[in-house]
Amino acid sequence: MTTPDSPAATADAHPRFAAALRELGLDVAVRRFPDATRTARQAADAIGCEVAEIVKSLVFAADGEPVLVLVDGASRVDVERVRAELGAGEVRRADADLVRETTGYAIGGVPPFGHRVRTRVLADRGLLEHPVVWAAAGTPHTVFPLDPASLIAHAGGTVVDVREPTA
Repeated sequence: MTTPDSPAATADAHPRFAAALRELGLDVAVRRFPDATRTARQAADAIGCEVAEIVKSLVFAADGEPVLVLVDGASRVDVERVRAELGAGEVRRADADLVRETTGYAIGGVPPFGHRVRTRVLADRGLLEHPVVWAAAGTPHTVFPLDPASLIAHAGGTVVDVREPTA
């Protein structure tokens, strides 16, 4: 596992994501875990944080065009809210092929930026409730911490309300 003070702090990241970090001038500590951090629960358990502090990077198809939605790990995306925000006729969850084609990463390792294709990014406002959030670093075994405002800015995200309302 890489520690934050390791000189090779980004060595465990997917090469495309490590390149994106360099291009953005970001110095973050990418952590690798022996067990998968593919789901928000797995990542939170490995890190020792709350599930809501995990960023889910989810790809949807809005009228056939990919869009990335960033939401905290404890929330579900309200597809109708995404549709309304985009002014789209139809929004559906992207399949694994579209996710890989668009981002260059497999589901369970999609980071919030550093993608193959630049897409529109919607970031749920709930992410801003945390001082630090953790997101995938391009593989199902790697994560990195960042303050949510910086993460959203580097992803080129628009802050919106797209999570399902809680009762």
